[in-house]
Amino acid sequence: MKCALVVGSGSIAKRHIRNLHYLYPNALVICCSASGRKILATDVGADRIAETLQSAILAEPDVAIVASPASYHLRHASIIIAAGIPVLIEKPLCAELSELSGFKFIKVKHKIAVGYNLRYMPAAKVVKKIIDDGTLGRISTVFSEVGQYLPDWRPGTEYRRGVSANKVLGGGALLELSHELDYLFWFFGDFDEVIARLGFSKLLDIDVEDTVDAIFTNKNGSCFHVHLDFLQRYPSRRFKAVGERGTIVWNLLANEVVLYGPNESLEVLYRNKDYDRNDMYIEQLSTFLAYANEEGNFESSISNGVEVMRLIEAMRVSNQQNSWVKLEAVK
Repeated sequence: MKCALVVGSGSIAKRHIRNLHYLYPNALVICCSASGRKILATDVGADRIAETLQSAILAEPDVAIVASPASYHLRHASIIIAAGIPVLIEKPLCAELSELSGFKFIKVKHKIAVGYNLRYMPAAKVVKKIIDDGTLGRISTVFSEVGQYLPDWRPGTEYRRGVSANKVLGGGALLELSHELDYLFWFFGDFDEVIARLGFSKLLDIDVEDTVDAIFTNKNGSCFHVHLDFLQRYPSRRFKAVGERGTIVWNLLANEVVLYGPNESLEVLYRNKDYDRNDMYIEQLSTFLAYANEEGNFESSISNGVEVMRLIEAMRVSNQQNSWVKLEAVK
């Protein structure tokens, strides 16, 4: 790869720029501000700043990464796709499901990937294998939780001005913490029905939901309990699946996976307290670059991103109607 484009100048954009330089030290990395504001190359670690997306495309980048706020994702991605450039769109795919109706690229054969990076954690792959192998037997109940106090996310910054806290930028717990929805979709496939409640506690002085509680079902009869929040002062991030032959628990913060079996037995399937979380971003980026070069697949595809957005829309509709919503009814 000789040249890459990154759209956006926030923390995730800077991470991608650093990782591109790590993987390809001699490549030219161009950054384009998502909003058009003036930025310096030294602000983001890029080699060059493009004032507009169109001028960046004239440099003929081999790949592009859209790391702008969610409400801008499809606007920026469509321009890049029209130029025939493979693109990695940061999660979520967009801010509203309705945005997809105006974009034809969903059905075209093009190299489009969606950046749900938790799929690249070694622990996640261990959990995925256990579920796929049927080790747990029939799974009755699944719990997925993530919570962390939003003002602590990025120390030294004013959290109220960030993407996470602003509706117009695609913020809110439902979109920002949709990694959990993606890995549930990855582990278990399609869901059947959902009921959800979006909470606006006003404790953080923001205009988006700060808590989400939901129950999903699938055609296998499993029940999924999901909790997302911006409020927990002591961070928590866990997954648990209860099966007829055992229970698996994935503690994402401790980075361990434990399998509990009969007679109070337990087996540590994976544990690595020294894991560098940037490694999953490196692997995601390496996989995307290979995919863009016709070498292998990228599992978190555009169709997966659409399904996550359908689930998010169903949760929003359920909250509005205070009722169960069939996923098949959400278009």
